Amino acid sequence: MAEPKQDLPLFSSVESQAAETGPRRQVLLGESSLSAAIQLWGQALADEGKSIHTVKAFTGDLRLVARFLGGGIALNAIGTHDLKNFLEWMQNRRKAPCSPKTYARRVTSIKAFFRWLTATGVLSENVADPIPQQTVLSPLPTVLTPDEVQRVLEAADSFRAGEQPDARPYALVALLLQTGIKKGECLAIHLNHLDLESGNGAVLFVRYGEVSKRYKERRLPLDQDWVEAYRQYVRQYEPSDRLFPWSPRRLEYLLEDVGEAAGLEKHLSFDMCRWTSALTDYRAGLDKNKIRQRLGISKIQWREVGRKLARLAEQMD
Repeated sequence: MAEPKQDLPLFSSVESQAAETGPRRQVLLGESSLSAAIQLWGQALADEGKSIHTVKAFTGDLRLVARFLGGGIALNAIGTHDLKNFLEWMQNRRKAPCSPKTYARRVTSIKAFFRWLTATGVLSENVADPIPQQTVLSPLPTVLTPDEVQRVLEAADSFRAGEQPDARPYALVALLLQTGIKKGECLAIHLNHLDLESGNGAVLFVRYGEVSKRYKERRLPLDQDWVEAYRQYVRQYEPSDRLFPWSPRRLEYLLEDVGEAAGLEKHLSFDMCRWTSALTDYRAGLDKNKIRQRLGISKIQWREVGRKLARLAEQMD
């Protein structure tokens, strides 16, 4: 009679009887080296669906810690004072000091790493917990005033009524200002993401192919003016798959053309339209959680976005 299978500890170096041919996974203990833990943390981040860029940034930050403390130092030998010494060195004594934004990210990386070690039972105490989280606000984005929004829409609409009518500029600009979608989301729209016959009015479905980004998917209403421009645009350009089958740069040129026609001194862009859309909703009193959902951002991301919108609204009022 076969012996009963036993549950193996996390990162066990013993092969599982249920998968004898599988790769060995290393035991991570308090006595394990910092370098070994960083490598396994990177694997754990990747398994969680984090992008390769996030994994490289976070593990790169911890490898800098390892160079300062020594990669062979045991995890349970690292104290809060060691982390504070590292951060002080990075800010004041390193030959290549980092920017405030990079410093804030490295604090985030350190706190996330030791939180993971504590959550997985490798360490009983989170020595990074006393380290204060650093929040760095980037400069406020440039947005359109209500008067400029009107000028932009009128300029885009004028292309539709010219000697050679072109509905494309209005279809693009009005969509961005109504929905607040990002450039990448705009480029990824397929015709079947639009439902013009919905019982509650026309809608755009923002879709993501990656499972890790499904939380960004959302349903955004479209007004009748845009629907009419869209139908004119479809008659003129006959798109068969993607809504805007052009390169990102070509669409950026279209926005620039509209901005020039509107007499803007500002450089009309995808990002400007996104922030303007969010600010319009914010100033109209739309529920903040609904604005966050319309933008497709997390509650953590909203902290900074919400603060910026509040400051922009205060300036405009």
